[in-house]
Amino acid sequence: MSQRSLQNYIPALTGVRALAAYLVFISHFSYIFDENFPHLVQRFLGEFHIGVTIFFVLSGFLITFRYYNNFHLTKDWFKQYLKNRVARIYPMYFLLTVAAFVYYFITKDPAITKGTGNPVALLFLNITFVRGFFYQFWDTGIAQGWSLTVEECFYFSAPIVFLIAKKYNKFYIQPVIITSFGILLVLIFRHVNWHGFFGNFTFMFLFTFLGRCFEFFVGIQLARYVIKKDFTRTHKLNYTYTAFILIFVCVLVMAFQPITPPWVAGLESPIGIITNNYVLCIVIAFFFYGLLTETTVLKKILANPFVELLGKSSYIFYLIHLGWMYNLLHNGVNHLNDYVFNLYDKWGVNWHSPFEYDTLNLIYLFIVLNAIAVGLFKLIEEPLNHYIRKSDFLIKYQPRPKGITD
Repeated sequence: MSQRSLQNYIPALTGVRALAAYLVFISHFSYIFDENFPHLVQRFLGEFHIGVTIFFVLSGFLITFRYYNNFHLTKDWFKQYLKNRVARIYPMYFLLTVAAFVYYFITKDPAITKGTGNPVALLFLNITFVRGFFYQFWDTGIAQGWSLTVEECFYFSAPIVFLIAKKYNKFYIQPVIITSFGILLVLIFRHVNWHGFFGNFTFMFLFTFLGRCFEFFVGIQLARYVIKKDFTRTHKLNYTYTAFILIFVCVLVMAFQPITPPWVAGLESPIGIITNNYVLCIVIAFFFYGLLTETTVLKKILANPFVELLGKSSYIFYLIHLGWMYNLLHNGVNHLNDYVFNLYDKWGVNWHSPFEYDTLNLIYLFIVLNAIAVGLFKLIEEPLNHYIRKSDFLIKYQPRPKGITD
């Protein structure tokens, strides 16, 4: 199967991005379901942060799938590679992060700074991704943006990973060395009061690349296998649905774990970390393998053009679903609710407001956030992506042959 024909499978993986972002959305607002449902349901939905693991495994797969065979660690190659990564990730993150701090200077919302230090310095730490190395700062600005520090660390390290794997045939030892280095940093800095720089093991394993590198390496290995085996299937096991079920078995395992403050999920327990970082990612890789090699209803849904569009805009959705933009929209819904009840008072009726139920409001906001994400993708992210790729930023632009994508 040629490289060109392999790309026919990618739309389903783009649709997976939307699925991952929506799982994270549910996890952040699972408390809304606690009043009218058994507490276990809320705990189960609260572990849907697994969308982040899906993102990490997918990143490992896609970067390897696109670059592994044409990898040359030269100055020009790295400049082009870095240029593509900047074009994909940075513009919207920068704009939305700056907007978050503008929102802070207007509203003084402590959720942006978490009561820490100089907001100007904090803005610098956010736009440079450095905040992700400090326990005190990791959830400032756009809180969920901590995962981009992890992504950027992977982007920078991927060429070295490829070099060591191809030239020295050392692949499996690399995540062991990287994680061991993270453990060493915690042992050194956990008693040093430097804003929580690698301040504890839970932080290191859950919010840094050194702790979560195995998830990327699982995606890398999946891509290496696919490239080598050319999608040849030797048995009839249904990977897609079997792995999909096992993903939520992992969620259930984490939902049963005790929560120790200040942490808020079973993920943040020892068994939760092992399940998420080392078991779940392998199951997700089998799920991706099923999507790549099987024809299923789920694959057709994920590859649907509308779902694909949602997947393309899911990066923006992920950045805006929690934080300043959500807060603005939520306040707007509250004002609408007050306005409706004021009208009812004038009319002398005792009706229900369509905005008085938290679960319905969450659905409204989910739809509006998706609409905003699609709009920003079409109007800003996609044009900026193309502009940077075709500019002379870092390296002079050279048109690629038709049919070649990057």
